[in-house]
Amino acid sequence: MSEYIHAAKYFLPHTVETGGYLEITADGKFGAYLPEGARPAGDIVEQPGRWIAPGLVDTHIHGLLGHDVMDNDWAGIEAMSQHLVQAGVTSWLPTTLTGSFEQLKAVCSTVAANAGEESGAKIQGLYFEGPYFTTKHKGAQNPKYFKNPSVAEFEAWQSAANGLIKKIAIAPERPGAAAFTQAVAATGTVVALGHSDATFEQAKACVDAGATVFTHTFNGMSPLSHRAPGMVGAAMALDGVTDELICDGHHVRPEVAATLIRLVGPEHVALITDCMRAGMMPDGDYTLGEFAVYVKDGMARLKDGDSLAGSVLQLKDALANLLAWGAATPAAIVKMATQTPAISCGIQAHCGSILPGREADYLVLDADLHLLETHLDGALVYQAED
Repeated sequence: MSEYIHAAKYFLPHTVETGGYLEITADGKFGAYLPEGARPAGDIVEQPGRWIAPGLVDTHIHGLLGHDVMDNDWAGIEAMSQHLVQAGVTSWLPTTLTGSFEQLKAVCSTVAANAGEESGAKIQGLYFEGPYFTTKHKGAQNPKYFKNPSVAEFEAWQSAANGLIKKIAIAPERPGAAAFTQAVAATGTVVALGHSDATFEQAKACVDAGATVFTHTFNGMSPLSHRAPGMVGAAMALDGVTDELICDGHHVRPEVAATLIRLVGPEHVALITDCMRAGMMPDGDYTLGEFAVYVKDGMARLKDGDSLAGSVLQLKDALANLLAWGAATPAAIVKMATQTPAISCGIQAHCGSILPGREADYLVLDADLHLLETHLDGALVYQAED
């Protein structure tokens, strides 16, 4: 028998509804939404003053709790899955770093052999961040593995991944980047642009060829100036693209985050974490790929050079941050952490929206967008402490 949630607000795909009832079917799926005056018969779960949102979708995350996707250890990926629900994440793309062809192929094989067995946040595919980058804006990516894009390599990785690679990031100035983009985008895999010193024109050539995402916008890319728009200018100006954004207050100033959202709209901004293995861990020394990193004051930095090395952000905190900054409305913020990232990676048929028949992965939030509960398939899997 179905049960019904009675709450103060619901973030539905095309509207925000005040009051009413959301059906959760006996098999853990979303059913109908009923308005406040249409109280249904059956069990009703009261969530007074609370808001119901889709589970968050993190499409760019490397690690958590001491684990990293590049460890090529399914037990570690499963541990990440189990604990991501504490961050409000119910769907995610395990994200690789730049590495050797063999390393990356091994990760593909491991994830492909086990995906679907995870007990927490659901793996909706893989994100390849690299290795087709350039050096100037390398960040924490290892330049010894950088090279020009190869469709043959990509096809070998995708075969090992059983088709799970949903997104791959490249630098547009790499020779053959536009041709690679056209070939890979034609297969249905999203091509993103990042870790690049490309000109506006080089970025536009890849977008014209089918690239649709900018990787952690503002970070790891040629900046905007009034005569050289660069990668940042392309992310702001070009139609049909989605801009990833890290909203921890360290990677991008709050005023800049608010400006980007205002300029391109929440349907074109995907909130991500870029979280590395120190997420949900204490300050101290860690590694990212083959580099030594230290974590202090909410930031992960390379010991050599002190540049930011991913983040320790939990996606739930990006929501509360944006609201506290006055950067967007609650509805826009929820969209940027759910529907927009799902659409940007072509996984919107599986996650990111509250729709009848969809697996009932949802959150209970307060009016400050703080996470109170996470539900997977209609079942409570995380409850915040009072």
